[in-house]
Amino acid sequence: MSKREIVLDEPVMDEQSVALQQAVERAERAEAELEKIKRAGAHKPAPHAVSSAKAAPKQAAKADPAPSVAAGKESHPEADHGHALHHPELTGIDALREDAMMCHLLDSLEEGKDIGHYGRLTFTMIARHFLPDEDVIAELTRDQDFSEEQARLMVHQVEGRDYSPPRRERIAEWHAQQDYPIIPSPEDPDCGNVYRSLKFPTKTYSHIEHYQEEKLDSGK
Repeated sequence: MSKREIVLDEPVMDEQSVALQQAVERAERAEAELEKIKRAGAHKPAPHAVSSAKAAPKQAAKADPAPSVAAGKESHPEADHGHALHHPELTGIDALREDAMMCHLLDSLEEGKDIGHYGRLTFTMIARHFLPDEDVIAELTRDQDFSEEQARLMVHQVEGRDYSPPRRERIAEWHAQQDYPIIPSPEDPDCGNVYRSLKFPTKTYSHIEHYQEEKLDSGK
């Protein structure tokens, strides 16, 4: 049996339909041409982009090297932050828990213990570099003997005077002046040395260096 070929009759179009179809075809051709121009322009780099790319290596060569805290000269006797145990990816409470003393203080606060005036001061002077003020206040008020108003006042005073994190010797002095043990293992010379176990913002080390230089200039 032979295949039967079916031929469809072409529709009869009046003049108006023909004109409309021609207009549609012209519009489609114009749109296709515009798309080609757009694609060609997208692959062609702009003149200013080429000049910027050529200038980039020279600018990079002239740029100052990134500051390296570990390589810089640091006058603080305990700022051995080049050997800090802190993991850069940790932030906030997790970062503070990298230090045994701060972990001890945080645990005591979570239990609602009275960590004493110097314990709260030590915590504030260190924690403010890792937590927003409101979070520092929230942690301080876990101490049942310390109100929110007192916590806000302490944070405000420490921020206002821009206190640097205290050295271990200073913390040990405060430790001896109150009942609550700020340093959990006072026999360990590294326990309480937050400059060894925590990584502070670069500006903190710069501030300490500047302070030490002022002390040397004043002969103190």
